[in-house]
Amino acid sequence: MPITPPALHARSRAQILVSDVSVSLGAARVLTGVDLTVTPTSRIAVVGENGRGKSTLLHILSGALPPDEGQVSRIGTLGIAEQEMSTTDRRTVGQVVADAIADSLTALDELDAAGLALAEGEDGAGARFALALEQAEALDAWDARRRVDIALEALDAESDHSRPLTQMSVGHRYRVRLACLLGGDADFLLLDEPTNHLDRAGLDYMTERLRARSGGVVIVSHDRALLADIAETTIDLDPTPDGRPRVHGGGYAGYRAGRRAERERWEQEYARQQEQRSKLEDDLSAAQNRLVSGWRPDKGTGKHQRATRAGGLVTNVHRRRAALEAHAVTMPEPPQTLRFPDLSVRPGATLVSAADITVDGRLPEPVSLEVLGRTRQLVTGPNGAGKSTLLSVLAGDLCPTTGRVRRSAGTRIAHLRQESALPLDRRASELFASHQDALIATGVFPSSQAVGLASLGLLRSTELGRRIGELSMGQRRRLDLALALSARPHLLLLDEPTNHLSISLVDELTEALRATSAAVVASTHDRQLLRDLSDWPRLGPTPSLEPAGS
Repeated sequence: MPITPPALHARSRAQILVSDVSVSLGAARVLTGVDLTVTPTSRIAVVGENGRGKSTLLHILSGALPPDEGQVSRIGTLGIAEQEMSTTDRRTVGQVVADAIADSLTALDELDAAGLALAEGEDGAGARFALALEQAEALDAWDARRRVDIALEALDAESDHSRPLTQMSVGHRYRVRLACLLGGDADFLLLDEPTNHLDRAGLDYMTERLRARSGGVVIVSHDRALLADIAETTIDLDPTPDGRPRVHGGGYAGYRAGRRAERERWEQEYARQQEQRSKLEDDLSAAQNRLVSGWRPDKGTGKHQRATRAGGLVTNVHRRRAALEAHAVTMPEPPQTLRFPDLSVRPGATLVSAADITVDGRLPEPVSLEVLGRTRQLVTGPNGAGKSTLLSVLAGDLCPTTGRVRRSAGTRIAHLRQESALPLDRRASELFASHQDALIATGVFPSSQAVGLASLGLLRSTELGRRIGELSMGQRRRLDLALALSARPHLLLLDEPTNHLSISLVDELTEALRATSAAVVASTHDRQLLRDLSDWPRLGPTPSLEPAGS
């Protein structure tokens, strides 16, 4: 949670310069030839598939990781929010706030000391006071604590300064840290998936603060609405034919248009090279067939004629083989896409019904709903309203305190939880295979209906054999989704399904959710997903809901 400042705030002189940087993690090349300049007015988004090096690039910018090749220079102070947080930080909220605005507090102390020295007529006191005043004004130091307090309230973060972080949930700790960064005084903010654990009001506040702040911002995010509102330049780390990142101007719309054109060119060139190679393979096969049949000419043909024909056929085979070997497919295969398995349809059937359910301390207001086959439902509301609790009750993972829940016999329900609980020591392919075996052994479906992990397009072949602890947060989220789909559910219960997923995968997931035959109940704060699914009915577990048009 610490903010890592160099010695002095640079303000208008602040700059981060990245020149031809490349990074490898183990045997895998993660970043290749990155060039980037970050200024006090920069609003830069870093996007890409999970595991493509987005967090690594932030570590390069912050100085936490040195590049294997290239140069990085920094002028100015940095405020950093990483995806994962320490659970052993024993500071109180007040101590975290004080650390966040330490430079402002120091500047005010120095201004007081310089003023006292000036009043006592010390030599050089005038210059000292002028310098101290300049630094305090640059930081707007007098308003620092108020800015953080406003941010704490706006993000629904803990405002009791005496409360230890160890007594708070991950989401509450995260919001305290983000509030300190948004209200703090760093020249640059480096934010890794900052929208996690924020509700609609918190997202709106963060968006406003990032747009208005007088300092550079580099943000890694899957939140398409945030990127549309914030980003002016986009660094795309998705796979490219030459392995180098692409830089798109024109905001989020410019990125989408540029990426679409790049992907179309890639697919066309790959298809062209594959078509040419296929033709050469057919030519070689035909030449080889003629060589075989050439040794068996029509009856009555002389030996001399057979020998003459054979030499030409052999030469033709050699020529075709040389042409095939010379035509290497230089264009790599385009990235895979998400493919939902065929999910069973139970149209009209009541899959799950809930009547007046509550859960003490988690779902205070009674909720009733009925989920029919192939229906869609969005669950909305602020943090703490009970959305995750409701999904857990529907899935059968949690018993309600009052009310009743009925599930139709034979209904297959898959629950994608907000937080992953995968065993980190297992390999992805082994865990998926054992999960499938258990489904078959318990009679959920026959072995002929088993789903192959590779067929879903969620993990690359190089990731299937890795231990789960070696996968990125996004790759683990992909595995969670794969496990949910592997049950071929009649009902998908999705809790913040876009968390940690790349933009391209979220687009593909949105299309799949609209097309699937399964019933879907989804809880999300993803503003763009809510816009894309605006025609789905909404249910709120408490009266305090976002309006249907939000």
